[in-house]
Amino acid sequence: MKKTSSAEFTGRRAIACVAMIAMLIAMVPLMSGCRSGVNGEVYVYSYGDYFDPMLAEDFEAETGIRVILDSYDTAEEMYTVLENNATTYDCICTSDYMIQRMIGNDMLAPLDMSNIPEVKNIGKVYMEKSESFDPGNKYSVPYQAGISGILYNKKMTEGDVIDSWNDLWNEKYKDQMVMPDSVRDAFMIGLKKLGYSENSTSEAEIKAAADELIKQKPLVYKYANDSARDLLANGSAALGVVWNGEYIYTNDLNKDVEFVIPKEGSEFFIDSWVVPKKAVNKENAEKWINFLCKAEVAAQNFDYLYYTTPNEAAYDLIDKEYLNNKAVFPDEETIARCESLVTLDPKTTELYSDYWKKVKAD
Repeated sequence: MKKTSSAEFTGRRAIACVAMIAMLIAMVPLMSGCRSGVNGEVYVYSYGDYFDPMLAEDFEAETGIRVILDSYDTAEEMYTVLENNATTYDCICTSDYMIQRMIGNDMLAPLDMSNIPEVKNIGKVYMEKSESFDPGNKYSVPYQAGISGILYNKKMTEGDVIDSWNDLWNEKYKDQMVMPDSVRDAFMIGLKKLGYSENSTSEAEIKAAADELIKQKPLVYKYANDSARDLLANGSAALGVVWNGEYIYTNDLNKDVEFVIPKEGSEFFIDSWVVPKKAVNKENAEKWINFLCKAEVAAQNFDYLYYTTPNEAAYDLIDKEYLNNKAVFPDEETIARCESLVTLDPKTTELYSDYWKKVKAD
């Protein structure tokens, strides 16, 4: 694949979005009716715009199974829908920590891997990382992965070496940095800066991280999530915390933007496909998962998303320029010094929430 220019990238995503809108409009009558499903359908629930919409058509052409898609914004929103039995889905894409929670609450069905032979394409390192939230890889198949890091404008940082979370406490960048507006993501930075685990359950460590974030707050230009990359792309900020999957998009728009994974380690995520225990069309769901595990499909998805694909068989189909870029495809050593978020007990979760309120209030 050739490198996509900014104009080509925008055009390609615009065409895909038009296709997605058309697909959703066509599905409205189906989505508003009974969600019990039949053998020729698979009801999919995913983060929005998280696969090339043309793939749904390709899957139907190949299998005769129609993909009926709903999307959600946060894993917590998805969980509430399932917990309240608001509707029935056959296949869900969600995040590592939420999968751990769903397994613990007996909400998922074990996968029949004989229906997912293409799982062989998923790299060993990603399957092993998945064991932290899905022991034995019984309930999930990795789909996309990523690492949180610092996106920075090398002109605005005037050639400074940016390689540590400590750089986000540099007064030189006052009113020029963007921090995540998310309790666990923000605390991850404070905890890693101090050498602690991002999943710390120690109140002393959580408080120490909160104190660091409070010290940093006067330097922060904005707390933001999805808009962070745009603030870096248009020069409104010099540094921002984003997922590595945002790097290619932002660099296409602004060649002065670079990405680094801090030396102290960072947050590593795996989003995976799972099948709810109450799924009506489990076999169709497993066929959908298997389809997405195909090398050519994973490569097409990479060209649409630019997130790290765990599908090593797809690497032969991806431009070497991307494969050799550690910001896009971090090496095993980098992955090894990163952690994935885990679901915390209610008392610890409340601690994080309480200290986050103090950070935002001071």
